[in-house]
Amino acid sequence: MLRRPHYPASLETRMEIEKRINELLDIDVIRNIGHNVIVEITTPVLITWHYGESMMCGDFRALNNYTKDDRCPIPRIPHALEKLAKARYITKIDCLKGFHQNGVKQNSMKLLRIICHMGIYEYTRMPFGIQNAPAHFQRMMDTIFKEELLEVWMVVYIDDIIIHSETWEDHVQYIDRVLNAACSQGLGEALHQRQIVYGEPIEGVLCYISRKLKDSEARYGATQTEFPCLVWALEKLHYYLEGAFFEVYTDCTALKSLLEMKTTNRHMLRWQMPSKSIEGI
Repeated sequence: MLRRPHYPASLETRMEIEKRINELLDIDVIRNIGHNVIVEITTPVLITWHYGESMMCGDFRALNNYTKDDRCPIPRIPHALEKLAKARYITKIDCLKGFHQNGVKQNSMKLLRIICHMGIYEYTRMPFGIQNAPAHFQRMMDTIFKEELLEVWMVVYIDDIIIHSETWEDHVQYIDRVLNAACSQGLGEALHQRQIVYGEPIEGVLCYISRKLKDSEARYGATQTEFPCLVWALEKLHYYLEGAFFEVYTDCTALKSLLEMKTTNRHMLRWQMPSKSIEGI
């Protein structure tokens, strides 16, 4: 069912919806379709909160069920962050209004009609919430910054751009190139954050991971519990560890001997195999 009523909302939520609707009307992202149009598709709006700011989007789940998936690859965040390892200067640029910078074909606007207590509107620009919006925007960004991405000093994740370098002179040049490329395509951007790091590399935590023990693992002894946990961590963080030498710190001294032990125990063999495939351990 693609014709759906608007959701009941609290007074505070209705006020936020009115605020966002008026903002989008002012910048021609949506338009009021009036009362004389036969409407077959309506999507209720939702208000979500990010860092204390409200954002309105349509609940396009019903439409997404009928949408053919766009297979454009989206960069993996851990891989993107790895490129920043040697950077001393980092600039983050955010694309202003994100997906709304992309237009929508006239015959597609009727699919993007939203409904709320104020009436029915349709998007004239690409909305948040539709299935292929991230892939479409990523493809556009990859095309605009094709030359810059080949030089590996730039990371693009959908509507976020990160510029990194080891010298300030290069950094200023890279920022200028990115802004010129964006302006040439009419892409609006906002300088969101700049972080400058001086001196030697700073050791810090990359991530924390954890999981609950399975029922069978909860019955193991202390040593047998730590071994599968280590194996799980190695597999979970393989994209950081492959090809690198590293040390494992633990208060379980028996782990070292267990890694080197010759055994026919099937549990021990299964745990030893992943650890032996990693060169650094």
